[in-house]
Amino acid sequence: MPKVFTSETQKTGEIGENIAVKFLVKHGFLILDRNYTKKWGEIDIISEKDNKLYFIEVKSVSRETLNTFIPKSYNDSDERYQHRPEDNMHPWKLKRLSRTIQTYLLNKNISEEKEWQVDLLVVYICEKEKKAKIKVVSDIIL
Repeated sequence: MPKVFTSETQKTGEIGENIAVKFLVKHGFLILDRNYTKKWGEIDIISEKDNKLYFIEVKSVSRETLNTFIPKSYNDSDERYQHRPEDNMHPWKLKRLSRTIQTYLLNKNISEEKEWQVDLLVVYICEKEKKAKIKVVSDIIL
């Protein structure tokens, strides 16, 4: 049964996650899990590369053209630059993410010795041009 989207934001998020998966696979990551969900949180993508686990949070945004994503300065008063998807990584989101990661590690019986990190992939989508850009924010501290 196809997934039913209740909003354009959800549709954009799903497209962004699919683009992120393709990006990760292209860069040598093995995708272990997607949308690992517990009542207290969700992990968008769980992947592995070089014997290290990566818990990936994906933030997606859609715009008319990709060049609207490249601010000259984050203090720019232009409204195109007022919102950055990575700004949605609030402290409470990080806390929920941390708890969900710990649950995943326990449920999958992953050794405490196993290295892991949290990354953020920001996916900028231009549906009109059928293009996307990805910004990687590596090793986020929880």
